[in-house]
Amino acid sequence: MLRRALPRRPEARRLLVGTLLSAIGRGLTLPFLFIYLTDVRGLTDTRAGLAIGWYGAVTLVLSPLGGTLIDRFGARRVVLPCLLIEAVGTGSLALVDSSASAFAVMTVIAVGSSAIWSGQNTILASLTDDGERQRVFGLNFALLNLGIGIGGMTSGAIVDTARPVTFQAVYLLDAVSYLMPALILLTLPGVGHRLGAGRAAGQPSPGGYLTVLRDRPFRRLVIFGLILTTCGYAQIEVGFAAYAVRVVEVSPRVVAWALAANTVTIVLAQLLVLRRIEGRSRTAALALVGTVFAAAWLVLGAGGLISTESAVLAALCVVACSAIFGFGETMLSPMMPALTNALATDELRGRYNAMSSMIFGISGVIGPVTAGPLLAAADGRVWVATVVGGCLVASLVALSLRRLLTPAQDGRVTAEPTSPEPTPATA
Repeated sequence: MLRRALPRRPEARRLLVGTLLSAIGRGLTLPFLFIYLTDVRGLTDTRAGLAIGWYGAVTLVLSPLGGTLIDRFGARRVVLPCLLIEAVGTGSLALVDSSASAFAVMTVIAVGSSAIWSGQNTILASLTDDGERQRVFGLNFALLNLGIGIGGMTSGAIVDTARPVTFQAVYLLDAVSYLMPALILLTLPGVGHRLGAGRAAGQPSPGGYLTVLRDRPFRRLVIFGLILTTCGYAQIEVGFAAYAVRVVEVSPRVVAWALAANTVTIVLAQLLVLRRIEGRSRTAALALVGTVFAAAWLVLGAGGLISTESAVLAALCVVACSAIFGFGETMLSPMMPALTNALATDELRGRYNAMSSMIFGISGVIGPVTAGPLLAAADGRVWVATVVGGCLVASLVALSLRRLLTPAQDGRVTAEPTSPEPTPATA
């Protein structure tokens, strides 16, 4: 199964190695940003949530520009400087000591990350064909989570809210990790250039973001993604961590082990899931993801109800929530980017991927800002009810998308394998 999931082109395989290395650094810090800003640096819950939400807002504003630059100049010229900026910003988190510095550093990080996701997806899509793209995106996500899990287990044994230097160390290590994919991309001079042929005089423009937004199936996919990520991924750093520590009353180390369970689930299940979903409806799989995410939050909510009766069982609920969430991710990770790139054209591929990454920017604003007040209401039960209901609504939106897609776009027709060669634009 691993051999089947690997991309045929060696350049794509080397990029997957970069994903793994950078993800290890990301895992060192992923679950602890909110706790770091509040319990270590003394920010209030509201200000910490606003700072994290500000990151999402800046990313949201800059993502469209990133997509335009990728289509015009090629992903390579955009991703490389963004990786360097991200490294500087992440390392600077170690120096945060006030609300003002937190907002400044989150701004730098947002500038760097605004085009990394869309740029890397565009490069990976250009190195794969329709027949293997779904498998490769799934493998890329499995490696991402493997790295995050390794980093999470490492940081769980290191960080201590009573010793700020432990948090500073992991943020500096995270900064170094962002240099790894940049170095790998530098060794691939023929990768990441502008896709599509240059336009001759008088030839109509391929369009811009208005053309992308007029794509009705893609517009419906964006709505699904917004609802699901707001009630799913956007809750990991704030909602999940805060609910687990303050309502379920587990230690940060249990949160780290929960992320480890998430990683183990993804690593063990991803290749099997890729095999099972191949040739099946992508929209049906996306609808199932919403249901699985809702089940995960229900398990976490149960942990909050029984925390006073059994601390061990409550901690198991936190770990189980993360594991169930990971199973849903094994279906979402290959389907979402594969469907995005199935709807995209080469001339607008950067914009399509930028719009897809903007989903995380929008949810990154809504999720952290709303999580604090929702967690404060009725001992977090309002928050649990909101995220569970949102995930189920996302499932209904996914089911409504199927009638707008062709069988090939929905993944019900397996494309013949080809050996794609990215076509650079002529001068």
